[in-house]
Amino acid sequence: MTRDPGQKTPIARNRRAFHDFEILEKVEAGLVLQGTEVKSLRAGNVSFNDAHARVRNGEVWLHGLHIAPYACGNSWSQHEPTRPRKLLLRKSEIRKLSAKVDRQGLTLVPLDLYFRRGYAKLTLGVGRGRKKHDKRQALREKQDKLAMAREARRR
Repeated sequence: MTRDPGQKTPIARNRRAFHDFEILEKVEAGLVLQGTEVKSLRAGNVSFNDAHARVRNGEVWLHGLHIAPYACGNSWSQHEPTRPRKLLLRKSEIRKLSAKVDRQGLTLVPLDLYFRRGYAKLTLGVGRGRKKHDKRQALREKQDKLAMAREARRR
């Protein structure tokens, strides 16, 4: 069985984003990477801790994404692990995101990183930060939903 070329090959998922933010919209963006970054991503050496995106001068930049140096690469060809990385989006998408971030006080959060047709892609979420009591309430609702599903299966 062959794999569909348009299918996602997941690398990493930012599970913390769904806990800390209420995600309102998702957008797919390409990543501008250097050579050893691609090899390190394929090996799964990536961390989303404190990663976020900003719109600056009509461009979207991803800050705080840590891609570990490639173990088999030369020391002179290695990349900087936490450098800002440019995201590739259409101009109309950038305008919409910029308007939402500026006017509504929303945040751009990376949700998952994957390869599609050989290109590194990032799902960017437009979300509103949750307060501590909102996080607790969401966790409680999730646990109640799981308990009800468990009871329904038991009967």
